[in-house]
Amino acid sequence: MNSTATTGATRLETLCIDTIRTLAMDAVQKADSGHPGTPMALAPLAYVLWTRHLRHDPKDPRWFDRDRFVLSAGHASMLLYALLFLSGYDLTLEDLEQFRQWESRTPGHPEYGHTPGVETTTGPLGQGLGNSIGFAIAEAHLAALFNRPGHAIIDHHTWFIASDGDLMEGVSHEAASLAGHLRLGKLIGFYDDNQITIEGATDLAYSDDAAGRFQSYGWHVQRVDDGNELDAIESAIQAAKEETERPSLIIVRTHIAWGSPNKQDTAEAHGAPLGAAEVLATKRNLGWQWQEPFTVPEEALSEWRKCVPSGELMRNVWQERFDAYRAAYPGEAAELERRIRADLPENWDADLPVFTAQNGTVATRSASEKVLNAIAKRVPELMGGSADLAPSTRTEIKGSPSFSAQERTGRNLHFGIREHAMGAALSGMSLHGGIIPYGATFLIFSDYMRPSIRLASMMGRHVIYVFTHDSIGLGEDGPTHQPIETLAALRAIPGLIVIRPADSAETVEAWRAAILQRGPVALALTRQKVAFLDRSHYESQAGLARGAYILRDARGDAPQIVLMASGSEVQIAAEAQSRLESDGVRVRLVSAPSLELFAQQPASYRDHLLPRAVPRIAVEAASPLSWYRWVGERGVVLGLERFGASAPYERIYQGLGLTPGRVVDEARTLLGG
Repeated sequence: MNSTATTGATRLETLCIDTIRTLAMDAVQKADSGHPGTPMALAPLAYVLWTRHLRHDPKDPRWFDRDRFVLSAGHASMLLYALLFLSGYDLTLEDLEQFRQWESRTPGHPEYGHTPGVETTTGPLGQGLGNSIGFAIAEAHLAALFNRPGHAIIDHHTWFIASDGDLMEGVSHEAASLAGHLRLGKLIGFYDDNQITIEGATDLAYSDDAAGRFQSYGWHVQRVDDGNELDAIESAIQAAKEETERPSLIIVRTHIAWGSPNKQDTAEAHGAPLGAAEVLATKRNLGWQWQEPFTVPEEALSEWRKCVPSGELMRNVWQERFDAYRAAYPGEAAELERRIRADLPENWDADLPVFTAQNGTVATRSASEKVLNAIAKRVPELMGGSADLAPSTRTEIKGSPSFSAQERTGRNLHFGIREHAMGAALSGMSLHGGIIPYGATFLIFSDYMRPSIRLASMMGRHVIYVFTHDSIGLGEDGPTHQPIETLAALRAIPGLIVIRPADSAETVEAWRAAILQRGPVALALTRQKVAFLDRSHYESQAGLARGAYILRDARGDAPQIVLMASGSEVQIAAEAQSRLESDGVRVRLVSAPSLELFAQQPASYRDHLLPRAVPRIAVEAASPLSWYRWVGERGVVLGLERFGASAPYERIYQGLGLTPGRVVDEARTLLGG
């Protein structure tokens, strides 16, 4: 094997490239876990991109006009960690030596907010590629809003590296299709065509014409036949940057574990250490002079660290441009800075509607439409759309154009029937900054988005999911569209706040909470109309901010029983309360729109709402799993452990036993009567 096959590289460039390779081998070997082969294969590409083209400042990783780099192939995390360390980010050699160890800054897959310079959490394949589309949408939108002639203050690229696995996952198909349709010309991706996956050669299961596929999506596609040929990589990147009307994909033929005498081009190099003997043999084959693990030649480090002054210069030049922009356009500059800080505008909630009994019965999706548009007038960074369901989810921002290839200022996004891509893109938009993104579909189809919702929660991103048709109350569409287990599944995601308002007044407060949260929020809204709940003598619906509150308390003495519910089932519990009270039973009615917010409250508040000695009944037209914690040992959950049915919704509730009469019967049984 030729150890000098990095074509077009000087001796120093070869040393810089091989430093990435040896660090990847050593870190994976020490951890006895990881993926060494892909970082070894991609080292030349990464060197060219990071030292010649990527606009970044290692000393200011949050500089707003930096390029965004996404390692969608997150299993190759040691490539990114080596790049961050070598180019001067706040990462040490000791951090690399602690790869995949408890509480280290170099976890098994890149994690946003954990390691400086990591733009998004990647690992589940295809998600990073989908995030990249969101980054590019955000850049294009903000550039159209804020740039002025002679003042291009938002002007950066989004880069990603994807593997065979990324391209196989369905989310990549949806995301790439959307990106091509939107003609996101500042999106440039690399497909690492190493033709190896965990089970073996990719032709075991994969024979796509990737170039033809992306060309059909409207991408500019190039090939680099040898991932070790620096001049070819350089030329391809230059051509991609010059193509401003289409996103670009550069297909790079690489060899996994390049340089390894016995494991190059084998599945063994994908997800396991090379082995101590093979590491030494590979280093010899590369002409590496040092046997000590984690050796970083001073000459190579010095060359890599030139990224520090060059990055500082790029940022300073941009800052000068921004200062000139501020002088010429002070209002626009102040608005952009507010968005970058993620501060809400003053009086952002001044126009929120006030619903009363005079509004009659209103579906919470319809109430949500009014609230969304009231907020959108004062919160211009609110931007989003639906998976081809805006007329049903009621999520169009009135008066705003659609974001498109021709109109970048639009705030209405048409994701098409692509929930997978929508979820991933929303995270990318949030990660970019300057935007509060929302996305809408039917609650049952949140299952398509679960991987991206999970990652948004892991990253603590402010994304708002608007899920309508939230129960069997959607009626005739039947069990395929009626979510049963979905609420429980969403509530099981750590960090996700699920809010299911009971009526129009609670919907106002649900949106208020969603805007004020800094993490992800899922709103679950009804298709069917629900009655307005009279609060003239009860606690304010503002109690929604605490997750649950007393909607109507027992008359006279302490309650004998507590009824609690969320969403449309609060109406059922309210009717049951009235019937029980007519029989002299003291009943407390608790509306619990968000079990996550309620769980965050002090124990004193929770015990106030749900006295320990008082039996409880929870009602929800969904899986009962979420409620057992709150009803206690003496409590009962009236939920559903079967799928729904096709019929008018009133008949479905009756047929499945979710009625006030059943609540009354269960209450009497609990009370011994």
